[in-house]
Amino acid sequence: MSDDVVWSIINENLCSYKVKTKTQTFCRNEYNLTGLCNRATCPLANSQYATVREDKGICYLYMKTVERSAFPSKMWERVKLSKDLDKALRQINVNLIYWPKFMKAKCRQRFLKIQQYLIRMRKLRLRRQKKLTPVRLKIDRRETRREQKALIAARLDTNIEQELLKRLKEGTYGDIYNFSQVAFDKALDAEEMESEAEEGEKENESDEEETEINPEIERELEGEYEDSEEETHEFVEAEDSDIMSDEEDLEELNSRVTKLLEKSSQAESSSDEESADEVSGPSKKRKLETKAKKKRKTGKKKMEIEYEIESSSLPKVKVVGR
Repeated sequence: MSDDVVWSIINENLCSYKVKTKTQTFCRNEYNLTGLCNRATCPLANSQYATVREDKGICYLYMKTVERSAFPSKMWERVKLSKDLDKALRQINVNLIYWPKFMKAKCRQRFLKIQQYLIRMRKLRLRRQKKLTPVRLKIDRRETRREQKALIAARLDTNIEQELLKRLKEGTYGDIYNFSQVAFDKALDAEEMESEAEEGEKENESDEEETEINPEIERELEGEYEDSEEETHEFVEAEDSDIMSDEEDLEELNSRVTKLLEKSSQAESSSDEESADEVSGPSKKRKLETKAKKKRKTGKKKMEIEYEIESSSLPKVKVVGR
């Protein structure tokens, strides 16, 4: 009777969980089994009620009985369901053995739906997902304006510093100045850097001038080098003293050669005379004539001697003597 009274009040009057649409009415209570607002699935108008809920990927079976209706903190009994589908369905059937069939079927159906959307969630996490970032136009415009203003201020500061440094160099204000030590140190450092850069440029220019050679001079040098490679031997006229010494040496050699030839001819003539005495008649005369001709030929022989003089100062001279 109490359940019927509760339902009559909820159905006819106001219920905070009820949501009406043009076609159907829904229930926003977290323990509702189907999400619809009717007498069979209302968790408030049923003292014996069961549902399935998911918490951080784990499914639980919640059961409510009449005996615990007086204790709101202990009204719902929670049973953890297994991750295996068959085992979880068995647990639902065992715990709801004496409950109405409609309640059992709806609990099993809800459990299957929860398992399906958990699987889809895991697949989506494993996939690559695009990260959407919001476009903040107002903030971007504000930052761009600030950057422009900062650049203008920085240019003004640099221009002022340069102008003050020029006046300091020119000495427009005299010897009395009131400026920070940091700016003075920066100016000194800048001048030192400029002087070092100028010195480096001058050194580089001098090195380049030394290394650069006129192309005409390069061609002349290359031509001289090629001529020296092609003509390694040059003949130069010898001095008179060198020529006289060379002639005296040649005369001595010629005298020695003539003496040797005379000795050899005399030895041959003596041997021919001995052989001629042994031979008699006309054959003897013929032999003597032939030998005399040979002597003449030997006497008329010409001898050529090549004599080369090598010295560091003088070139090679070729002298021929007969």
